[in-house]
Amino acid sequence: MTMRNSFTPRMKPLPARKSAVLCVLDVGTSKVACLIAKLLPAEQSDLLRGRTHRVRVLGIGHQRSRGLKGGAVVDMEEAEDAIRHAVDAAERMAGVQAESVIVNVSGGRLGSQRFSAHINIGGRAVGDYEIHRVLEAAASYTAGQGRTVLHSLPVGYSLDDTRAIRDPREMIGEQLGADMHVAGCDSAAVRNLMLAVERCHLEIEAVVASPYASGLSVLVEDEADMGTAVIDMGGGTTSIAIFDEGRLSHIDAIAVGGNHVTTDIARGLTMRLTDAERIKTYYGSCIVSPSDERETISISQVGDDDGHPTNMPKSQLVHIIKPRVEEILELVRERLHRAGFAAHSGMRVVLTGGACQLTGMPEAARRILSPHVRIGRPLGVQGLPESAKSPAFAAAVGLLVYPQVAGLEHFEPRRSGVMLATGSDGYIARVGRWLRDSF
Repeated sequence: MTMRNSFTPRMKPLPARKSAVLCVLDVGTSKVACLIAKLLPAEQSDLLRGRTHRVRVLGIGHQRSRGLKGGAVVDMEEAEDAIRHAVDAAERMAGVQAESVIVNVSGGRLGSQRFSAHINIGGRAVGDYEIHRVLEAAASYTAGQGRTVLHSLPVGYSLDDTRAIRDPREMIGEQLGADMHVAGCDSAAVRNLMLAVERCHLEIEAVVASPYASGLSVLVEDEADMGTAVIDMGGGTTSIAIFDEGRLSHIDAIAVGGNHVTTDIARGLTMRLTDAERIKTYYGSCIVSPSDERETISISQVGDDDGHPTNMPKSQLVHIIKPRVEEILELVRERLHRAGFAAHSGMRVVLTGGACQLTGMPEAARRILSPHVRIGRPLGVQGLPESAKSPAFAAAVGLLVYPQVAGLEHFEPRRSGVMLATGSDGYIARVGRWLRDSF
């Protein structure tokens, strides 16, 4: 296994002036999506803030997910088969063979912790050495039994009694402190996900929390500075990423998603799951409309062997969907309140993920979460087909952005002799060497 000391593989920062070819894999409960893209250096003025490269998609493949429940692998062979098909389709379209991938994780009880550390600097000016020392001290924690660290991000510094310092360089004080935000998940969930990918003969460059990837993909302008909650509504999970002061400050997840709405419809109307998903997609809504009683829809119930569908008012479908959607949004509101985010005035919420496309979802979120709600779609990527320019592909596109911000993370240096089988010499590194040798 490629994981050591409760850490997933670490990706080296992507040099600002180097091109690279990336393969990313979004493994979700409802679909598996693979994108192969070329990252080209670009001027900062031409990009969304924080990005160093233009992204041009070369190939895309997506497949109905199998073998996953609640974002976690429950059938290894089926999960492996779905991943193989998605990667193969992307490889054929791009004309490139993938050797390694960046993969996301949405299950395994995603969660956040905060750690703080202080060092004495004796009245000297703060330099890179002092910052490195305090970050190393803040990162020297244990993930906890059964937990794996996905991200470790500095969120602020203090100097004596002055707090919330973004960059303490050149400042003078006696004691330098640092706060570290650590995002993690259950080790078993991430180990099995990595194993399913590795069984497809793919190395893993990095594992990224799904809501973090979605936030990297959909946030615009100053949303990350002002304080924004990205709600990634997937098939098996609904995950949350809070961005504040330009950084990821909290993640969380609940094991309820769009598939639970589909199951409610199938049970309430006595129909197959595939038919329930189709009805939800074409006619589903989570807000009541005066026309619902007059509008009728045709459904095929289990046991209707005579070929005659049943007609029913649309209001009956809405009355099944609405309570489940409200339950999901109320659970999200509770988690935001626990994180202390609900107290922010003018809280902004960005909905993304396939389940947020249900008719009426923004209106329901405005009523339950915040008046400032919008739907988030992937931004700043060229070559995406129209079918992929939707909230359902936000996490996949965010995985293409992640290498551009990977350098913001800080981890305790590893002891010599502990080597990762992927992150130290994976696809990115080999592409970089080829570029250096060839040009």
